[in-house]
Amino acid sequence: MKIALIAETKLISLTTIFDGWDSLEDIEAIYQFDLEKPSTIGKWKDDVWFGSQRLNGCNPGLLTLCTEIPSKFGVTDEHVRPFLEGLTINGAIAAKRLFMVDLKILENLPCVENFQVCAPIALFFVNNNDNLVPVAIQLQQHKGPKNPIFLPSDPEYTWLIAKMWYNNADASFHQSCTHLGFTHLMMEGIAVAMHRNLAPSHPMFRLLSSHFLYLIAINTRGLGMLVSEGGWVDKTMTIGRKGMFELIRRGLCEWRLDVDGTLPNQLKARGVDSDGILPTYYYKEDSLPIYYAIKKYVTAIVNIYYDSDEVLKNDHEMQNFGQELVKSKKDGVGLLGVYGSGSFTKRSDLILTLTAFIFTCSVSHAAANFSQYEEYAFPPNYPAKLKGVPPKDKSPLEYKDVMDILADKSTTLDIIVVTKLLSTRPRTTNALAFRQNSNS
Repeated sequence: MKIALIAETKLISLTTIFDGWDSLEDIEAIYQFDLEKPSTIGKWKDDVWFGSQRLNGCNPGLLTLCTEIPSKFGVTDEHVRPFLEGLTINGAIAAKRLFMVDLKILENLPCVENFQVCAPIALFFVNNNDNLVPVAIQLQQHKGPKNPIFLPSDPEYTWLIAKMWYNNADASFHQSCTHLGFTHLMMEGIAVAMHRNLAPSHPMFRLLSSHFLYLIAINTRGLGMLVSEGGWVDKTMTIGRKGMFELIRRGLCEWRLDVDGTLPNQLKARGVDSDGILPTYYYKEDSLPIYYAIKKYVTAIVNIYYDSDEVLKNDHEMQNFGQELVKSKKDGVGLLGVYGSGSFTKRSDLILTLTAFIFTCSVSHAAANFSQYEEYAFPPNYPAKLKGVPPKDKSPLEYKDVMDILADKSTTLDIIVVTKLLSTRPRTTNALAFRQNSNS
């Protein structure tokens, strides 16, 4: 597909395929034929859009309510006073208008040779227009003279490049944990445990199996082609496959089914569950009703087949399934936070567990996967790979500096082609609540 794209557009010579881009206009020119122009081209520089990416992009689960400024974060009232609309930091915290993302999980992460990834901390503010906007970015974990606080008032390209380095870190977490680690690899372990312990005729097997459709095959193909040594991840991501696998390992050591896999609890843990907080958090508004609809459906199915907790306790297949979920990764799935600790003695625990599985395979995966082309296809918007080193001071930067850190033409095309394929909904799968027309 990549070669076909080059041949069809005739915009990139094979003799310059490994060169850098001369201008953003050159990148824009490749969106032809089946490659629609990403809407991000017109808004990637905008601070409101940058804030919206934290809420409604492909990685919408990291933002937390700020209750205090960590000692490692060097931001002060003096830094952000111009952007808090008359509030101090403490005043914005008290008004529940200050939010933060701390990507400490990326600190000291392995990367492709001669590439670096940040472990940034970013501060966001809900302004009087109800928009979430960035007000401060620190690109590394610990404050210091070579780790400045970048601000919207900095020179245009200095601030823009700080946001690009932040998004490169965010993209690394998205592809590694939010997408591959949590919705693919972890769910594969659960699918294997289901096949090992539940008969195909078991009602809970029948409830879950359609949500695991093609999962193992997709993972096998993806690991073989995309995450293999020298494959797509090594070519197109700053962290490469070694960094990706290490990040997945770190993420799985923290991920809990009763928090991260249970949307209402996850929102509460991040302090963003209250009505009226983050008015433009459309992911929350859209996904919560779906979560409760899934839970309602699962509750009905579970109560049909288990009319009492005692019946559930005596279901040896389901008990074995639960135990395999919580066993260490050497002998089982190694899931943390499984309701009932893997002993399903109450129907309510089973309902919450199965709801989390279905929600993760459907809503969480859809959010992480189907918007990838829109986010990644225009590289400055959400760069999977950046060249050079993150800035260590606030010297004025220029347009040329933006072009210098972008990946070369070949890497860009690899990113566009694969994210286009991944973002295309397969015809062989159905959406939630899909009903086959009996007349068709």
